Amino acid sequence: MSATHTKKILLGCIADDFTGATDLANNLVRAGMRVVQTIGVPAEPLDTEADAVVVALKSRTIPAPEAVAQSLDALRWLQAQGAQQIYFKYCSTFDSTPAGNIGPVTDALMAALGTPFTIATPAFPDNKRTVFKGYLFAGDVLLSESGMQNHPLTPMTDPNLVRVLQAQTQQRVGLIDHTVVAQGADAVRARIAALRAEGVAIAIVDAVSNDDLLRMGPALAELPLLTAGSGVAIALPANFGLAPSSQAASLPAAGGRQAIVSGSCSTATNGQVLAFIQSGRPALAIDPLRIAAGVDVAAEALAWAEPLLDGGPVLVYSTAEPRDVRAIQGQLGVEEAGALVERTLAQIARGLAARGVRQLVVAGGETSGACVQALGIAQMRIGGQIDPGVPWCHAAVDAALKAPEGLHITLKSGNFGTPDFFTKAFAALAA
Repeated sequence: MSATHTKKILLGCIADDFTGATDLANNLVRAGMRVVQTIGVPAEPLDTEADAVVVALKSRTIPAPEAVAQSLDALRWLQAQGAQQIYFKYCSTFDSTPAGNIGPVTDALMAALGTPFTIATPAFPDNKRTVFKGYLFAGDVLLSESGMQNHPLTPMTDPNLVRVLQAQTQQRVGLIDHTVVAQGADAVRARIAALRAEGVAIAIVDAVSNDDLLRMGPALAELPLLTAGSGVAIALPANFGLAPSSQAASLPAAGGRQAIVSGSCSTATNGQVLAFIQSGRPALAIDPLRIAAGVDVAAEALAWAEPLLDGGPVLVYSTAEPRDVRAIQGQLGVEEAGALVERTLAQIARGLAARGVRQLVVAGGETSGACVQALGIAQMRIGGQIDPGVPWCHAAVDAALKAPEGLHITLKSGNFGTPDFFTKAFAALAA
């Protein structure tokens, strides 16, 4: 990239994991923005046309000081690209621990931008994540009853977002509830002014529908910093005078072999793995205990996949039920169990690309981060949506993989997608 030809961007985004970054980028593209996603903070200026850039970090579950440092690095790079507004994106399940990282990163970004107020809402109604009276719902149940209470790294047992965020920040947290949002942008502005007068610095905002997000959108144009899941993104391009356009989502034509690598243990991904297996397509489960015992599970998986790839997509997965996950963690430790699986699936993803896979689905946030790094992906162009929050992307990969045409890849959050997502994804790319 040239250091002398910097493209100015409108919206600069910092995402705390890789699937969350594509989730956000997907909504911006749908609303008319041309979006580039970078893997980590780039070393050089952006040298391609884009309205928004999403810097994908892997900072959701690392120690809070490291998450803050990485986020501030991303902020400085985005400011250098001329970003007019900053968006800190976290998961629509708001998953975190009492130590962070949502609160500490928000505090640091506010301080760096010199802004005394911002909003926080993980609402994403298209994926059945809604906020009402400050409580986060997943579908028809509170977050704490949705399966997220069993998350292996960030279990969510309190659905009250004001309480959850207040535990992570020294600043005062308040609420802009649904009765205000329903009245539109002027009412939201008035409520923001009232909260600021009371000393509130961060406000959880209710939203139970896309209409709520669109109603609050104009009021958010005035804030230097937004913090949210990806839902709010549908309302932002209009603030910059942009409208939906098919050109924003265009990608090169797809070809090559197809594969799926899944490391998520979420309820949604468990269902997707089961549906793929029941469709009669080839699938291979990898065992973390065999990895820990020194078996070259990656080599085994690639040898298994090689003769099958010409027949259509294959699936390599480590997905398991919560009880089984806890049993493995009990033997290996939480962090070690996760790291072993991530490293192995990343090796498999790279090996699949070396064997001609040019259409790759990756399920799970941590797995996605490991895989894109193993593939040598530095940035991705965001394409059309498969399911809410999950687009196809196109990226150049490590030259050693001998894929000059690049790779079509989708990074699926563990909680997202319909049961037939894996087969539907390839059909969408062929359409």
